[in-house]
Amino acid sequence: MRRMGIGLQMYTLRDETAQDFRGTLRKVAELGYEGVEFAGYGDIPAEEMKALLQELGLQAIGSHVGLHLLRENLQKEIDYLKTIGAKYMMCPYVAPEDRESTEDWVNLFAFLEEAGAEARKQGLIFGYHNHDFEFKHHVGESFVFDAMYEATPPEAVQVEMDVCWVQFAGQDPLAYIPKYAGRLPLLHLKDFSKDEQGNMKTLELGQGTVNLPAVIQAASDAGTEWLIVEQDVCQNPPLQSIGNSMAWLKQNYLNQF
Repeated sequence: MRRMGIGLQMYTLRDETAQDFRGTLRKVAELGYEGVEFAGYGDIPAEEMKALLQELGLQAIGSHVGLHLLRENLQKEIDYLKTIGAKYMMCPYVAPEDRESTEDWVNLFAFLEEAGAEARKQGLIFGYHNHDFEFKHHVGESFVFDAMYEATPPEAVQVEMDVCWVQFAGQDPLAYIPKYAGRLPLLHLKDFSKDEQGNMKTLELGQGTVNLPAVIQAASDAGTEWLIVEQDVCQNPPLQSIGNSMAWLKQNYLNQF
């Protein structure tokens, strides 16, 4: 198995960063995370963020950049990521009003390709992060998830697969990961169970139903660079939850290296 980087999606700590962004990053580094994927920057200027990350020994993996921000000022987002030394820019979500029809999706695919081509031209790698709705609708004969990557070239749009949402949608992550080998640089490593109403309950790694060891092996085989921990909602204080997930990774993955 290859050694992949261990990152954290900072959305997990959104309440903490709202109170103290710099101090929260410091705690992430202390827990042993090697990189961070942002979801907003707490109004910290790019040069200051770059210096802070260097001080803490954290790699800026990239950022989730909302579709509205990509449309409003793509260059601003590219410039920030380049300044902090990040490599990846990911579209994290498509709001319901932006995906009401097949035509909406086809237009979105074209926009993502355009944004991704511009990002690539400037040295970044662009991609898309899924939820479950991409497996509930079709474009032609394909799930939206697959249609997106059929409609766009790999050099413009890469895959950031969230295995938790893939499995929640009724698909098998262990079938989907190899399908996108070579196009899957980032993987969201998450665990979950379902509540009595069938809703997703995101959990610390090793506490749910995802076959995480097999997922990690498949990601390694597929050429993934970063395993990114994210917990949408934490049952414990979020810093405790990401610490518990890191402890699981140390025991079940990092101890091999």
